[in-house]
Amino acid sequence: MTRSNDVEILKQLRELPELFSDLENCPGSELAVQQSLRAKYDAPLVRAAISLQQARGKAEGRLPDAAQLWLTTVGLEQSTAWQVAQHKAARFPSDQMVMDLCSGIGVDTAALLQRGPVASVDSDPAVSLSCQWNLERWRAAGVVPENHAHEAIVADVHDLQLQDSLIHIDPDRRCGRDRPVKRLEQYCPNLEWMQHAVQNVRGGALKLGPASNFMQKFADCEIEIVSLHGECREATVWFGELVGDGGFRATSLPTGETLAADPLSAWCAQANDVGKFIFDPDPAIVRSGLIDVLGERHDLCRLDQEDEYLTGESLPTTAFVKAYEVEECFPNNQQAVRKYLRSNPGRDYEIKCRRLKVDANAIQKKLPRGDGPIRTLFHLRVGSKARIVVTKRT
Repeated sequence: MTRSNDVEILKQLRELPELFSDLENCPGSELAVQQSLRAKYDAPLVRAAISLQQARGKAEGRLPDAAQLWLTTVGLEQSTAWQVAQHKAARFPSDQMVMDLCSGIGVDTAALLQRGPVASVDSDPAVSLSCQWNLERWRAAGVVPENHAHEAIVADVHDLQLQDSLIHIDPDRRCGRDRPVKRLEQYCPNLEWMQHAVQNVRGGALKLGPASNFMQKFADCEIEIVSLHGECREATVWFGELVGDGGFRATSLPTGETLAADPLSAWCAQANDVGKFIFDPDPAIVRSGLIDVLGERHDLCRLDQEDEYLTGESLPTTAFVKAYEVEECFPNNQQAVRKYLRSNPGRDYEIKCRRLKVDANAIQKKLPRGDGPIRTLFHLRVGSKARIVVTKRT
């Protein structure tokens, strides 16, 4: 299917709300639904409507007005989480034009429009059209304000002159593959283009996968790792006028708590033993390398210099850790742990480990069950020695 055909199919779908009504009321398997609808509609339209309905279903709870959006499953998976997009947009100056490059279905464009005018750029005409329609829908729903101008541009980013612009870039992490890649060299536009952009453009943000090989790739930039509800969602490279302090930053959403520093500016002491609490750091702290900074600021200690878990005698006031109260600490002996738990077995268990290899499913099956509290069993190192720590969440 050509890109012009994609645009034509989108336009036809928009003029056929009855197709979606029929789709909603058509029972049976996907094959049976297709066969039934093809008696009334062209096959390409039926396939496109089913794909769109599936993508809208996946967008429920993730994007506003999901049931009315224009998107694909891949477009949804590559889009920025709504709260992350809002967080990023807040750093861009108000009332100044921002170019949203590789704009996709328009989530970052929508967030940026809340502070000023935006030009969204995508090389795919059908994607650009979907972005326009989504913004229209969000404006009608009051999610995106009407007072800032939006221009949709169909263009290849390689052909643009960007030197004097503020930009947001969301490179394609699939480039025709089934799964996202981790190497920036395989992004589109590729690493060379991204490095040139961050060094020569006025300022902006570059969106990368949090597991990508971004370390030491972007000089004189700030790298922010953003987590949402305890899951790493994005690595943002801030450059030019929008660079912050510290070199690395961790941000936890939805609280908005942020920590910026040079990872080598702090040294977290190592505890001799497990304290009253064990703390599991937010993945944004781990990926940004700011564990020592966090520990130093909240008077926490590492349990082992090669492990990320922290310990302490009191609860810190921060969203960057999950706290667990220690019940008992054992050598790496599963039988001893089971014997202890038989006296007050928990109704369920959570197994946590980072550096030690354990078979969590096998361990779970052998643990005694009862009416006691839900417990978390940490498999970790204390001063290079393997330990099992029985805890419960605070």
